[in-house]
Amino acid sequence: MEAETIELLDSTLRDGAQAEGITFSVEDKIKILLALDQLGIPCVEAGNPTSNPKDLEFFQRARALQLQQTKLVAFGSTRRRNCRVEEDSFVSDLLLAGTPAVSIFGKSWDFHVTDIIQTTLEENLAMIEDTIRYVKEQGRDVIFDAEHFFDGYKNNAEYAMASLEAAYKGGARVLALCDTNGGTMPFEIRAIVGAVCERYPDATIGIHCHDDCGMAVANSIEAVKAGARHVQGTFLGFGERCGNANLCTVLANLQIKMEMPCIPEGKLEELTQTARYLAEVANIALTEKEPYVGRSTFSHKGGMHIDGVNKNPKSFEHISPERVGNSRRFLMSEVAGRSYMVKKLQRYAPSLSKDSAETKRIMERMKELEHEGYQFEGAESSFEMIIRKEMGKYRPFFEIEDFKVIGEQAKRDGEFSAYALVKINVDGQVKTTAAEGDGPVNALDKALRQSLEVFFPAIGQIHLTDYKVRVLDTKATASKVRVLIETTDGREKWSTVGVSKDIIQASLIALVDSIEVKLLKDIESHIGLSKP
Repeated sequence: MEAETIELLDSTLRDGAQAEGITFSVEDKIKILLALDQLGIPCVEAGNPTSNPKDLEFFQRARALQLQQTKLVAFGSTRRRNCRVEEDSFVSDLLLAGTPAVSIFGKSWDFHVTDIIQTTLEENLAMIEDTIRYVKEQGRDVIFDAEHFFDGYKNNAEYAMASLEAAYKGGARVLALCDTNGGTMPFEIRAIVGAVCERYPDATIGIHCHDDCGMAVANSIEAVKAGARHVQGTFLGFGERCGNANLCTVLANLQIKMEMPCIPEGKLEELTQTARYLAEVANIALTEKEPYVGRSTFSHKGGMHIDGVNKNPKSFEHISPERVGNSRRFLMSEVAGRSYMVKKLQRYAPSLSKDSAETKRIMERMKELEHEGYQFEGAESSFEMIIRKEMGKYRPFFEIEDFKVIGEQAKRDGEFSAYALVKINVDGQVKTTAAEGDGPVNALDKALRQSLEVFFPAIGQIHLTDYKVRVLDTKATASKVRVLIETTDGREKWSTVGVSKDIIQASLIALVDSIEVKLLKDIESHIGLSKP
């Protein structure tokens, strides 16, 4: 008997964007969407195109993407009270997003109907049914988010079910039950979801949990056990207040523990890489003890634990870390999980074997750098540069003999400026260049590229598209930082990383790697490099 598939809907770009400290640029949202598509997440809810110009631009750009596995979903509310749905500009704008699917949220708690949106119970039901029927008639797949469903059910079960009935009559494919306040317990979830599934056997029942009681993942699993087959969450769990169900954890639990497929076969081993990449894009620190994908998740320090895992990993590990693309670490001896690392190394150097001296040397170097604070999941080009250097396949194109950065107080217009002076050496030819920029890193970037462009004209094609800084410890102004930059030459994009206690030095390390990646790409693609 074939296992039942669970449809996942990731709301990182909508619910996740509402978390404190999270701000996505349009470029960030595109990156996250493409990463989730690569992993095979079936649905990605990306926000309301009517809410702000940023989301409108995102949907315009997203229409041009060739998504392979993900269906993009726009999000919006039912029509306004006492308004014809055809005349509601918010509904019309929602459809203009051009997505194949739309999530419509409506009130399921009578208290919210009468006291918050201040309309009649009958009008609210009409708002739900009218809107879903109209959107369905426009050829869209419709998901109904029954907002505050569980609180509504516990206070007035008859009305909460009536809200689902209105959505069902309107033609919604999915009836998603939302624990919007995050206060429902797992035993309540199972009982209520079970009652809904019994009432609507022909509909797909969904679950959307918040984590205010720390139960969002458990509640999502309980809902599936009760019959739900559509699960919503955010990939790393961040969202309003305490966050949402962590879809990364839910996914692994369903696919591994319950044998209910969520993403295509073979994609599960990309889970850790995807989680760490999304954390870099969101500019947050991934929790080291994050289930399945954290850096400490398969780490062992106690002597008995290390001895047991060496004899048989299942003695202290509930799954093999390779199943989710993670690796085992022994903290006392610093012996890394080799199999997955070798797979990553072989992407760049297919000749490397598991037990070769080169492989051992590269892995030792990777451990040293990770101990210093480097992380390469979001900086694959720097990872490749390390491999080249350790294999003796690297020759520096240039040397930086000296550099200086000078800041300046605000000008009369309130803008700050900075100046950088860079002295480089290319095959014995020395050049010194000065540049002014919008801040010290911008000035340094300009001075460096202007110096090198004389020797390597192709550098004129590149520019930075993203720049992020992560503080790695808590030593205030003496903290170590990690700088991640993304660069493009108009054809390709690549990311590099630098770590230092000096933010300028960290930026320079990433900038140098970025430029050398471009020069290497041109050599290997036979474009050639011309020198004067």
